[in-house]
Amino acid sequence: MKKILIIEDDKFVGKVYRNKLIVDGYQTEAALDGETGLRLMRTFRPDAIVLDLILPKMQGIEVIKEIRNDAKFSKMPIIVLSNTYLTNLIRDALQAGATKCVSKIDCTPTTLVELMHRTIDDSGAIRQIRPKTEGAPTDKQVARPGEDEATSQASVRKSFIASLPATLANLRADLQILTKSDTEAARLKQVDEIYRHVHAINGAAALAGLVLITHLATAFEALLKELHDNPKTINDSTLHTVAAAVDFFNFLFEHGTEPDKQEIPPASILVVDDDEISRRVIMFALEKANLPSLSVAGPNAALKLLCEKLFDLVLLDIVMPGMTGHELCTKLRGLPMHKKTPVVFVTHLLDLDSRARATFVGGNDFITKPFLPVELAVKALIYVLRGKLQPVK
Repeated sequence: MKKILIIEDDKFVGKVYRNKLIVDGYQTEAALDGETGLRLMRTFRPDAIVLDLILPKMQGIEVIKEIRNDAKFSKMPIIVLSNTYLTNLIRDALQAGATKCVSKIDCTPTTLVELMHRTIDDSGAIRQIRPKTEGAPTDKQVARPGEDEATSQASVRKSFIASLPATLANLRADLQILTKSDTEAARLKQVDEIYRHVHAINGAAALAGLVLITHLATAFEALLKELHDNPKTINDSTLHTVAAAVDFFNFLFEHGTEPDKQEIPPASILVVDDDEISRRVIMFALEKANLPSLSVAGPNAALKLLCEKLFDLVLLDIVMPGMTGHELCTKLRGLPMHKKTPVVFVTHLLDLDSRARATFVGGNDFITKPFLPVELAVKALIYVLRGKLQPVK
């Protein structure tokens, strides 16, 4: 019987994966942090490890390095569960010796089992269900043989939805403390607390098949990690985005849990900025969020497009030759199809007068340059998903 070790700090996610692997005939153990995982590895001696990259006590990259430095486990398959926005972390994991990186969004329990079959099961034979033994999950804890993915997801979804009021209350409480924190240490502590909640939401929502919640949580989780790792990026703009994301979770918990609303809706975004580098960074961030976009350098060209096509979101610089972003926004609001289109100003201008004018001409929000690409992705997802789930009349 092949052995699998899961190192995952989210108890719920780890339990679901473990139970599925047990049902499919694998002997499986789990650890909640990197240090415990390494100790268990040396006694359990697994044939493969499933590893989250963000862990307490010892991060996933360090765990991989420790494994590869041990001659007894240097060739053992390591399947990493990753956040698609954390491209540098994924690269580092592969360089450290990870066998494969799998997006948590796409890694259902069935997908994980199939991956284990391909990775460590050379026989190709149909695996037998493990007999129930002492310490094994009960019938109520595991999916029964033959249970399909939809039934399993429905069960997980029910439990996840039941937990949402408490989850949202915890997020709001931590956000209030964050906004009142006046030292770097205090802010980092609260960013980490919010990260832990969002990390749990991300894993559970993915297993529940709640695509829209997972989509936002994945980007939000990456933003929070960036803020924690680089405290200087915590500013008015990023804190405003964190608050908006927490608030939007409330909206998604109410409008984004129905089974018939689990496909990312098609969207179109217009990016207007005369700076080529800024446009490229914005387009990259939107591409990571799977949000199609068009970009133009000049406001006159943008106005022509706005007269011809309906966009779900406009990202707009303020200081541009020929026409300012404020002026373009005024003209945009005069177009019947764009009276309610969300407009987010992406600008170097920080003064209160510029922000007040942005609101006066019909702007909805702002992001301060230089910005984190993942912050822009979170902001764009909030406006696009809100508009698709609750169109403005």
